[in-house]
Amino acid sequence: MGFKEKVCIMDEDKIKRSIIRMAHEIIEVNKGIEDLVIIGIRRRGVPLGERIRNVIAESEGTAVPFGIVDITLYRDDLTLFAEHPIVHKTEIPFSIQGKKVVLVDDVLFTGRTVRAALDALLDLGRPQLIQLAVLIDRGHRELPIHADFIGKKVPTSKEENILVNLAEIDGEDRVIIEEE
Repeated sequence: MGFKEKVCIMDEDKIKRSIIRMAHEIIEVNKGIEDLVIIGIRRRGVPLGERIRNVIAESEGTAVPFGIVDITLYRDDLTLFAEHPIVHKTEIPFSIQGKKVVLVDDVLFTGRTVRAALDALLDLGRPQLIQLAVLIDRGHRELPIHADFIGKKVPTSKEENILVNLAEIDGEDRVIIEEE
């Protein structure tokens, strides 16, 4: 059973505006960028995190540290994906101890990906706090997890799928809702 494209809910301009807004909210909520680090969840959280980092650097005149977390081995549904999952490297070349971590992902759905990312981060140290930035919050949480910075809230049914395309990975920027 596959999905068919339903509607484009964000184009390149809307994605760009959302990222700029979220970056400025991150600066405001954290009262600047002191002790701030940004960590993208591997795959599409990485280019989104890099874009947020670039907006912050442009605004504040200083780049904040950026890292990448791979959650493959922390997933609670690992055996459902593949017998031999492909594990990528977590690349966080700085200490997160005592830092304000902004964790970035493309879509917040059940909360399980974020839970896995939290487990992976806490294995690396104890940050002062962890905040979550997502481009899309589609609801249907299975865990008590919420985003602190949201590009767009999109109420969906469980029969729908949100597909985020980013130029760095997919050659174009857009967000579409697909229906079974």
